[in-house]
Amino acid sequence: MAAILEISNLTKRFGGLAAVNDVSFSVPEGAIVGLIGPNGAGKTTIFNLITGVYSVTSGDVKFQGQSIVGLPPFKIADRGITRTFQNIRLFKNLTVFENVLTACHMSAQYNLAETILRLPRFRKEEKLLYEKAENLLSIMGLTERRDLVANNLPYGMQRRLEIVRALALDPKLLLLDEPAAGMNPDETEHLMNLIGQIRKDFKLSVLVIEHHMDLIMGVCEHIVVLNFGLKLAEGRPEDVANNPKVVEAYLGATEEA
Repeated sequence: MAAILEISNLTKRFGGLAAVNDVSFSVPEGAIVGLIGPNGAGKTTIFNLITGVYSVTSGDVKFQGQSIVGLPPFKIADRGITRTFQNIRLFKNLTVFENVLTACHMSAQYNLAETILRLPRFRKEEKLLYEKAENLLSIMGLTERRDLVANNLPYGMQRRLEIVRALALDPKLLLLDEPAAGMNPDETEHLMNLIGQIRKDFKLSVLVIEHHMDLIMGVCEHIVVLNFGLKLAEGRPEDVANNPKVVEAYLGATEEA
């Protein structure tokens, strides 16, 4: 299967500290890949390197066969990579619907004059964008909460809204940074099913960082494990779960009697 994302010998140094050190892996097109590791392993740093938030010290990031190193974040998003964040970043004083509609407007084609004069193209596109926002809310189970101010949503619903807003940008690759953080077991199970549905309905590839092993093992076809900025292991979920090095990284070495 062709890779939609290829990371080659990626390194990021902050002074003398290598937060990511010579890491290579790929995301096959249409796949759901997990990126796991203890706190401080370099997972979110890799997301920031992929999306242009951080500059790359060395190595390469290719998306659909073309290097995106050095591109600003908005151009990377325009190419089809969108993300969520560890710390939720919503327009907290806008409604749920307004949050999604704002993201939908990134694909609007009308200009300022057409907006001021409310010309036919503006009216036509606005109708389509409203329909797109409503459809996304319906798919993600947020229709009944469309008029609530985002800041008043339960934490798990805010996470879901952030995913909806990322989908509104029509991505080809979706990066999810700890989407189950703060969720209870029922919400986590629902999210696991939702990620699979998103991949199918939107024909996406997904790279997900998560500490909930039930979610990672249940939804990912391939897993990459980081530790101290290095790639520790990768492979199928069952292989990674039984890898002694991975167990040691998470639980610590066991003392022999």
